[in-house]
Amino acid sequence: MTDTNDTGLLGYIEGKRHIFPLMVFYEDTDAGGVVYHANYLAFAERARSAMLNLLGFSNRSVAERHKVAIAVRHCTLDFRRAARLEDRLIVESRLIKLGGASLGFEQKIMRDDELLVVIEIYLACMSLQELRAQRLPEELRMAYATYLDVNED
Repeated sequence: MTDTNDTGLLGYIEGKRHIFPLMVFYEDTDAGGVVYHANYLAFAERARSAMLNLLGFSNRSVAERHKVAIAVRHCTLDFRRAARLEDRLIVESRLIKLGGASLGFEQKIMRDDELLVVIEIYLACMSLQELRAQRLPEELRMAYATYLDVNED
């Protein structure tokens, strides 16, 4: 049984940012030991899911309770440097947009202080039944509103 009170695996919130540490495993890399480009999206997804859990929700609970899912609407990645096998990385997530039915994040993937990838991703709240945009559940919107950060560093 999973201990849902163990937040160590979920990273932590620092100010308005979520910090999610991870290690690059063999399965994340290509034959040369370099992280395969699509896996940066997986790292970012894990970080957003972990943040959601720290806010007191899970993707499953949101789907079951509100009959909605959060789906990717638009995404851009700016690759600056490659990560390699067994690197220790940090995914730093910052909520930059909170709309009626949408969320926007800037996510930075770093090795120590070295910026590797910048991801800007916009998500839409979708009705599971009709597969159409639907307003974010109010309790979820309120939880995220605390972390809205429109200031650039």
